[in-house]
Amino acid sequence: MRFETFVALRYLFALRRQAFISIISLFAVFGVAIGVGALIVVIGVMNGFSTDLRDKILGVNAHILVSSLRGGIKDYREMAHQATQVPGVIGVTPFVYSEVMLSTRNGVKGVVLRGIDPDTSDSVLSLSKDMISGGIANLDDSAEVPGIIIGSELANRLGLAQGSEVHLLSPSGRAGAAGFTPKVRPFVVAGIFRTGMFEYDSSLGYVTIPAARQLLGFKDDVVSGLEVSVNDVYNVETVSALLRDRIGSFTVHVRHWQEMNANLFAALELEKTAMFIILAMIVLVGSFSIVTTLVMLVIQKTKDIAVLMSLGADVSSIRRIFMLQGTFIGLAGTVLGFLIGVPVSMLLKEYQFIKLPSNVYPVDYLPVRLEALDLAAIGLAAFLLCFLATIYPARRAAALNPSDALRYE
Repeated sequence: MRFETFVALRYLFALRRQAFISIISLFAVFGVAIGVGALIVVIGVMNGFSTDLRDKILGVNAHILVSSLRGGIKDYREMAHQATQVPGVIGVTPFVYSEVMLSTRNGVKGVVLRGIDPDTSDSVLSLSKDMISGGIANLDDSAEVPGIIIGSELANRLGLAQGSEVHLLSPSGRAGAAGFTPKVRPFVVAGIFRTGMFEYDSSLGYVTIPAARQLLGFKDDVVSGLEVSVNDVYNVETVSALLRDRIGSFTVHVRHWQEMNANLFAALELEKTAMFIILAMIVLVGSFSIVTTLVMLVIQKTKDIAVLMSLGADVSSIRRIFMLQGTFIGLAGTVLGFLIGVPVSMLLKEYQFIKLPSNVYPVDYLPVRLEALDLAAIGLAAFLLCFLATIYPARRAAALNPSDALRYE
């Protein structure tokens, strides 16, 4: 063991003899620990919230959206075939999109209607995994009354269950002598899904593409666009560029999920950064306690410092002794903070003690996700703050003059 490390540890374990300095040291350790623990839990919640929100958005929506610039895509089958040849693309499905009114005996509600292809939708959407009643297979085009899949919040609001009959009112109606008459068609509830996001569960409905075309009055075999899924959600920009080059002969607009949700995820990232800075202030308070501990210890150990310097210890050795002592205190607080924050985060993730109102937040529980890079950043930031707090007291200790310190001894 090096001389400086030996003396630093000796002073550290001898703090119990100085009760006041020992209490300040404990405050420093616990201050750093609370700050580190709070940082781990909060950053874990922010990561979990962002990841869970992203997964839910990408479960209902595609990674890449190909839409027409002229109102509809006629040669969508050829376009879909071309899209599947792009490296990174793992699924392509056509869709029809519109807004309609859903009417029942218990009320009327505006819904977003999406026509899907049951044969290819599973390669892009997570609808099958979100079903709590019925399934996509119940969307039968050959039935006299076509089926519709609705969200759980919409079903609860209108008192609907699987098998209930509803009416969809299309905005594309006909103008007659009595005025404009909307197009109305009956549907039967073929299934109910639940994503956990109130916005989707309360205003989204799925039918087959032929049923959507007939309701909306499409005369040709057209779709609103194509939905594309990729094998790496963070590589969508590259895949989108390749997709534009591949289907460049078509008049379409290609957008990916990062563009369509840029404001939302930028706000979440900004909030995460702000929370990191705010909670790092708690660690900073703990580091101030380290300064107090070391300054008082330097005053108490003035004679010891003078004797060490008289025996040959140079200025850098004295400086390292107190920097090591403060570093050990900061390291103890950081380790204790990890021992507090990581288990609390795991308990929150496993048992979900905290529930959130689903009509206010996009998720109904408090998600937690710990990432190694964030944990490393928290540990490094806490350790760095504690290390910086040792510089001033260590320099004061090294600046002592042995003759002045021993003059009256």
